[in-house]
Amino acid sequence: MRTLVYTGFMSLDGIVDSPGGPGEGHRSGGWVVKDLEFVPEAWSLKGEELADTTALMFGRRSYEAFAPIWPGSEDHAAYKELPKYVVSTTLPDDAVVDGWGPTTILRSDKDVAALKESEGGSIYIHGSAELARRLSDAGLIDQYNLLVFPVLLGAGKSLFGRADRDKHMLTLRESESYSNGILKLVYDVRR
Repeated sequence: MRTLVYTGFMSLDGIVDSPGGPGEGHRSGGWVVKDLEFVPEAWSLKGEELADTTALMFGRRSYEAFAPIWPGSEDHAAYKELPKYVVSTTLPDDAVVDGWGPTTILRSDKDVAALKESEGGSIYIHGSAELARRLSDAGLIDQYNLLVFPVLLGAGKSLFGRADRDKHMLTLRESESYSNGILKLVYDVRR
């Protein structure tokens, strides 16, 4: 059975919207790099994840945002040939980007559950707040790797839904705090 991991940047109030730049939609876009001292060790989680990643998963919007940029990015070169899974009911088959490794479109949460039952290593969800929220509600995410930033955004896409659901208990696997206020939190979902 494969492990499905959500990895992301999150504000203290749970917002994952537009961390990389102002062009992403949130009025405070770019909050992971603005007004915060760069502390290299705070980003070590990203390197650690790379060693564990055997495939990437995206929702349609995140795939459409990353696919034109990541294939040519030196920062993401190690991801280039990894299998990609895009969970979407609307992405046409011919919208898959060439030159970015094998890409499979999954059309439902049942397809994600079946993928998890297959042989192979960890699958990491990048971005894709709506997908992560839906898969979390369905009990399909096994681990959360979060870098929590010392900022309150008030509004935007949240990683976690507000619907009434059965609770999911988490076990803290690892945590660390950094001098710039970032917290690394790695949780396993208890089964």
